[in-house]
Amino acid sequence: MTIHAHALLFDNDGTLVSSLDSVERCWSRWAREYGITAEEFARVELHGRTAVEVVGDLLPARLVPQAVARVEQLEVEDVPDGGVRLLPGTRALLDALPVDRWAVVTSATRRLAEARLDAVGIRPKALVSADDVTRGKPDPEPYLLAARQLGVDPARCVVFEDAPAGLRAGRAAGMATVALATTHRADELDADLVVRGLSALSVLVTDGGVEIAVRG
Repeated sequence: MTIHAHALLFDNDGTLVSSLDSVERCWSRWAREYGITAEEFARVELHGRTAVEVVGDLLPARLVPQAVARVEQLEVEDVPDGGVRLLPGTRALLDALPVDRWAVVTSATRRLAEARLDAVGIRPKALVSADDVTRGKPDPEPYLLAARQLGVDPARCVVFEDAPAGLRAGRAAGMATVALATTHRADELDADLVVRGLSALSVLVTDGGVEIAVRG
């Protein structure tokens, strides 16, 4: 299967990089600080959502701004301590793309996203963070904004995601979707193409755009 596109839009955590260990460490510490039990925390979907949404499910509205700032601080401070690593295939794929053909679209805050990306040497020309939108994934707003930043018709964009919420956002934006089975089982992911990770893909840049194919 080959997918043709003018722009590639990547989620960050679980797609380009892995920060799962950091997320678990920081959010577990945060939950203890705010007196949230393990049972309460386990009932909340964490991956692929903004911190504001997660915190809002657990705490009264008056505490949300302070609590969001605290978890952001914990996660940013954890980056130098092995809080992020490149996933297989990320470097080779991004290096094959012109800078104006791809963007990062993340549910993290801009401060946290930039800290994680900088730690592994990824510097996108276009970055959409939780701070840039009013509605996060699964709403299509983040991906539509990234398409506008690149000046590309949403119908000519391909979304790369590891989380169901992000894939729903991509489909709602009218974009093709590629699911990476890095944090969820393949049978939990609804996309035009499901692969184990970016290392399973090859890209070919042409005058007409980018061709994405499964290796071998």
